[in-house]
Amino acid sequence: MSDKHHAFNRRHFLAAGGASVVATAAARAQGAESPGAETASIVRPPAGKRILLSCKLGMIARELDGKKLSLAERLSLAGEAGFDGVDLDEAASCTPEQARQAVCESGVFVHNAINHAHWAQRLTSANDEERARGRANIEHCLRVSHAAGGSGVLIVVGRGDDGPAEEIEERCRQEIKTLIPLAAALGQPILVENVWNKMHYDHDAPPEQTAEAFVKFIDSFNSPWVGMYYDIGNHWKYGQPGDWIRAFGYRCVKLDVKGYSRAASKWTEITEGDLPWDQVRKALDDIGFAGWATAEVGGGDLKRLTLVRQQMQEAFGL
Repeated sequence: MSDKHHAFNRRHFLAAGGASVVATAAARAQGAESPGAETASIVRPPAGKRILLSCKLGMIARELDGKKLSLAERLSLAGEAGFDGVDLDEAASCTPEQARQAVCESGVFVHNAINHAHWAQRLTSANDEERARGRANIEHCLRVSHAAGGSGVLIVVGRGDDGPAEEIEERCRQEIKTLIPLAAALGQPILVENVWNKMHYDHDAPPEQTAEAFVKFIDSFNSPWVGMYYDIGNHWKYGQPGDWIRAFGYRCVKLDVKGYSRAASKWTEITEGDLPWDQVRKALDDIGFAGWATAEVGGGDLKRLTLVRQQMQEAFGL
């Protein structure tokens, strides 16, 4: 991907948002007269790439040069930075219709949706109302991702502090099972992220831990509509990412990307720290991984987003 190709003028970007709306409206106006016009609004990711690069919507600046950016303009900024798509991690802030419109206006693909309320409205909670709200949040994300043209929803299943391990695991399992029919109807896999929530690993134990508990949990659904959104950096503190990727195998549907230093015990830039990216690349080859890899680091303007995209290319050897 050439950086020269992604050179960008801010004034051009701020003007482009309005122009894209006009262009989209014109295309719709022609729809009644031209049978092929309807397909012009279909946004597709680049074809032929084994690993597609994405960033979280939350990484993209909300304002530039004193101008508040619309959702479509923020998506466009990611496209200008060279990303193949965006993970809509602010799905609670828009309707399915708004997500679809922003994708059509920007021409930038949205591959996933997230609602961060899963930390507060947890599927592991003993409170029925909290679990119901958590379930409703996921339903909303499934509909947003489907409307945007995406292929999945990331969830955090809950917290280990919510009760005995077997009890909380069964709670969230039953809630997810109720969501599978909707996920299947919309073609949106429910993807569990590995996070520091004290579930499916030993939070206080040293490395080297395995991914066995995560694999067992995913397999307990016996469904193609439940998989893993594996965050490569999150558990480098606890286990070897290459081993975890091979253990997940086909269950590993999407990737989150960040850097971490075991030596310093802190988060880092993607290409800094001591995460063994060579082992990650080898393991992804071993399982035949093909799909989305999404940055989850500090974001900002076009310059910052472009740097993150370059770091991802270096990490994955692209």
